[in-house]
Amino acid sequence: MSDKGPSPLTLKAMNFIHRSVIRLSLGRIGWMAAKMPVLELTTTGRRSGLPRSVMLTSPYQESGSFLIVASKGGSDTPPDWFLNIAKEPNVEVRFQGAPSVAMFAEIVDEYEHGRLWSMIVQDFSNYGNYQTKTSRVIQLVFLRPLK
Repeated sequence: MSDKGPSPLTLKAMNFIHRSVIRLSLGRIGWMAAKMPVLELTTTGRRSGLPRSVMLTSPYQESGSFLIVASKGGSDTPPDWFLNIAKEPNVEVRFQGAPSVAMFAEIVDEYEHGRLWSMIVQDFSNYGNYQTKTSRVIQLVFLRPLK
């Protein structure tokens, strides 16, 4: 199966534009997208060991935890940030107007995935459309506060 998701260059450009909107608006615009909160996730690069940041939406939140979707626009390969957290789940997360906070990235198990996925695609059909583009299961990740 060929990779049907956006190119790496497109993804980098989208993140650059998103960060630019936030910066140019002095943080007033860009922290909500498609009725979802936006967060900045910083992972540790699995090969480089360097911090890697990406802007993501969270379609579901519970008890101070934020769910993120490793869709990569329906690509046949998971996003780099997902591969990074699979190796090192300790992450930093920044929300609108707040400093980064340490969190733990927990990949959702198969049972919980089914329950959450149906809720997400009911409210945000774009994720369901992404799943139709790829044979891989699009993973879900909870960003959980450290206790």
